[in-house]
Amino acid sequence: MSLYEKFMELHIDRSLIGLEKGDEEGGYFCTPVGSKVIGWESGGIHYCFIEGFGEKVFAVNPETAEEHFVRPLAENFGDFIRLVLACGGTTAAEQISGWNKEQFCEFLENDDPDFAARRRPVLDKIQNELSLEPMENPFEYVKKLQADFDYGKIKFTGEYYDVLGLEPPEGTEISGHEPFEFRPVVFTFVKNEE
Repeated sequence: MSLYEKFMELHIDRSLIGLEKGDEEGGYFCTPVGSKVIGWESGGIHYCFIEGFGEKVFAVNPETAEEHFVRPLAENFGDFIRLVLACGGTTAAEQISGWNKEQFCEFLENDDPDFAARRRPVLDKIQNELSLEPMENPFEYVKKLQADFDYGKIKFTGEYYDVLGLEPPEGTEISGHEPFEFRPVVFTFVKNEE
């Protein structure tokens, strides 16, 4: 049984670490082709494997203000869970791409103590059941992985290019997606004769 399968069988509240169960296909305009979603966070953020990238784990953020909607977070699922253990969940790990080290550390230091207390048993169970230790230097790990990654290799649906107003690359499969069309709107004007 793989580490991923063992994790999926744990009886834990995954929402406390930002990996809530949900649609495995994603369904957002920026969910890459061939994705298998492994967990959901608020705001539509989801974490996935992408066909053709081996065990690499990606974060998909449909509301990002950054250049890429999809970014790698870990070389494999074991590293991903070690990253979650080090960051207390997915939120800080997902945000690393837009932060400097000081912002990252400040976020971790200002964690809500009540929420951290509720989350701690989940993290402890993951660590014990999967025999993993929190990642050392999570910030540097993610920054290096993202800096070395070729984002042009990720494939998106035609909807992605429609939403962003971009020309899809040669070979992008557009089938099954029709551009959105608004219903006709009719205005009626009545002149007041006073």
